[in-house]
Amino acid sequence: MKPATIRDVARHAQVSVASVSRALNGSDTVTEQTRKRILMSAEALQYVPHSGARSLSTSKTNTLGIILPDLYGEFFSELIRGMDLAAREHGYHLIVSGSHDDADGAATAIRSMRGRVDGLVVLSPQIDSANLATAMTGRLPVVLMNGGAADATRPSIVVDNHGGARTAVQHLLDGGCRDIAHIAGPAGNLEAEARLAGYLEAMAGAGLEPHVVEGDFNQGSGHESAQALMKAERRFDGVFCGNDMMAIGALLAFQEAGVRCPEDVAVVGFDDVPIAALVRPGLTTLRIRIAETGRRALQRLVSQIQAAHAGRVSDPDPTCEVVRPELVIRSSTRATASTTRATDGRPSGVTASAQGENQDG
Repeated sequence: MKPATIRDVARHAQVSVASVSRALNGSDTVTEQTRKRILMSAEALQYVPHSGARSLSTSKTNTLGIILPDLYGEFFSELIRGMDLAAREHGYHLIVSGSHDDADGAATAIRSMRGRVDGLVVLSPQIDSANLATAMTGRLPVVLMNGGAADATRPSIVVDNHGGARTAVQHLLDGGCRDIAHIAGPAGNLEAEARLAGYLEAMAGAGLEPHVVEGDFNQGSGHESAQALMKAERRFDGVFCGNDMMAIGALLAFQEAGVRCPEDVAVVGFDDVPIAALVRPGLTTLRIRIAETGRRALQRLVSQIQAAHAGRVSDPDPTCEVVRPELVIRSSTRATASTTRATDGRPSGVTASAQGENQDG
C-alpha cells in the first residue's frame, strides 16, 4: 500500500488540507473538536508528515549538511565524530556527502542538499570548490573548512599547514637529520601544497637540498614512496610525510626492508589520527585535534543559524579561525637533549602526551 498523504487525512476527516496542516503544526486557529478528529484520522491512516514539506512552512529542518572530499579513512571518521557530537548537543541530525575531491562533485552535493538542510559545513581542499560553495549556497549559512590561506571575509576554519610543516622539519633537524625527504600529498590540494611549502622553506633555511616524492594521502602511496626513497642514490635519514596515513605506509615499507626507525631513518607525520599512537614505532606527528575541529565547525554553523532565525542579518562570528598544530613526539623520531627539554617543559605547541612517549617501543 502507498503511504497516506495529507490529502487522504483531509478526506478521511472531512476537512480541508489547510486545516490538517494547521492542526498537525499546533496552530490555535483549529477548534479542539476538529483537531481531535484530524489526529484520529491521521492515526487511523498511519500518516507520517513529510519532513521536507514541513520544512517549507517552518523554514527549519533540524538537519545539517556536511560535504567532505572523501568519506574514507580515520581522518574523516574522526572529523564526523566531532561534528555528530556537537549536532546532537544542539538537536540536529547530519546528512554527509562526498564531493569526490573536485568542484563538480561539490556542486552536485550542494544541489542535493539545498532545501533539505538548515546549513552546510564544506571541507574543501581546492580553492575553486570553496568559491563554488559560497556562490551556490546563497543565504544558507555555511562554514568552510578550507586548506588555503585565511580568508576573513567568510566564516571558516583552516589549519596552519605551513607552520606545522616547518615544525616537523625542525624537529627532524634537532634530532640530527640532514638528508630529509618529503612525501607530499596530491598536486592541486591546498593542504598538501602548504605543507610542501613549509618543508621547502625549512630546508632552505637550514641550507639543505630538498627531495620530494608525490603521494596521494593514502597509505599505499606512502609505502610506494618509501620504497622509491630507498632506491635513490641519496641515503635519507629523515622523512616528513604530508599526513599520517602516508607515514604509516612508509613505516611499513622500512620495516619490510629491514631499515630501522628511528635509528636509520626518522619519520614524522601530520594530523595525529588515532592509529598514529598505536603503530610501532609510535608515530611522531603534528596534532590538529581532528574531532575537536569538527565540533568547533559545527558549533559555528549552529551559531549562524540561530542568528538568522533571530533576525540578525550579520554573521555573529565572520572570522577565520586558524588551528595551530601541536608537535607530538613519539618513538619514530630520535630523542635528543633539545627535544627532551622541550617535552619536559611543555611549551606552547608541544602536547603533554608527548612526555614519556619518546620511550615507546
